[in-house]
Amino acid sequence: MDLVVPNNAIKITQNFAKSLGSTSIVLDAERDMARLVFQGWTIDFATQIGCSLEEDLWRRDFRLNAIALLLGPNPKIVDPTGGMEDLNKKKLVAVHEKNFIEDPLRCLRGLRFMAELNFSLDPQTRTFINTYSNLLPNAAPERIQSELKRIVYLKEADDVIDLLNEIGLLKLWSNEKLSPPKILFTSKNQNVLNNKELSLALPLIRLTHLLSDSGLASLRFSKRQRNRCQLLRKWQERNDGFAFETLKEEDRFQLHKDLEEYLPALILQLSFKDQEVWINRWRDLKDPLFHPSPPVDGNTLQEILHLPQGPKLGSLMHHLSHERAFGRVCNLEEILQEARHWWQHN
Repeated sequence: MDLVVPNNAIKITQNFAKSLGSTSIVLDAERDMARLVFQGWTIDFATQIGCSLEEDLWRRDFRLNAIALLLGPNPKIVDPTGGMEDLNKKKLVAVHEKNFIEDPLRCLRGLRFMAELNFSLDPQTRTFINTYSNLLPNAAPERIQSELKRIVYLKEADDVIDLLNEIGLLKLWSNEKLSPPKILFTSKNQNVLNNKELSLALPLIRLTHLLSDSGLASLRFSKRQRNRCQLLRKWQERNDGFAFETLKEEDRFQLHKDLEEYLPALILQLSFKDQEVWINRWRDLKDPLFHPSPPVDGNTLQEILHLPQGPKLGSLMHHLSHERAFGRVCNLEEILQEARHWWQHN
């Protein structure tokens, strides 16, 4: 929900957050915009631009986004630009060219609306986006990040992402090492992964190929998200075309330790035959390679083998996880025998 207030939007949002015990986020201090997150609702507050609501709407990005509902005893729709007509025609039309100069984030928002609504883009509006795409770095990084997140999480966003690359909107932050992959999202591939797995894989694949590591940092993505992209990029670059079978055991083990939580993002980029094998193994939470874990806890090892605490014990646990992953230790007797042997030689 977007609310327009006469003034002090950030202060109003912070007051609401304080009284409701919720969260407020400053989206753009200069433009006096903030977000309230409360019980599943995301409510954006913005200070009115101009002397009236109609003037504010004429300074909006797209006509379908320049429709307001006056709140009060007699609610009333206000649509000075013709946004209702665009909604009926399923068309995205800019309000005015100068509005892209005032807020270049609207170039990216336009593509997000296309992906979310499956609307066509007015030719003149496409020209505006092309012309002012180079101004996007003037927008607040947090706002750019927010729009990108909404785009990459949409299952049917591939055409819009292609257009985003064609226009070069993210050129300043783009990943120049790897060109965006031509992943074949055919009905077969879609059937290999379920919707939950696709929602895990697609956003990460898209972010990794759209943005460089420095680009992710510049746009204020979380440390966790940046780490995920870095690890996926690392193993993408090591893809041997044979489902990683040519890698050494230690490397294959490390791959599954690094990507265990979101392995579908890598699986989706394998051959169809390998996708089926990998996703079935990943779904099996007891698979010792695809879900690597120590076969015994450290306390048990310390108690039975009289081992001291320290980094050496951690190395032993890693070694036992590796041996279990490749089926060389199965029961407690084999585990303890291998542990004694490793400890004597290390």
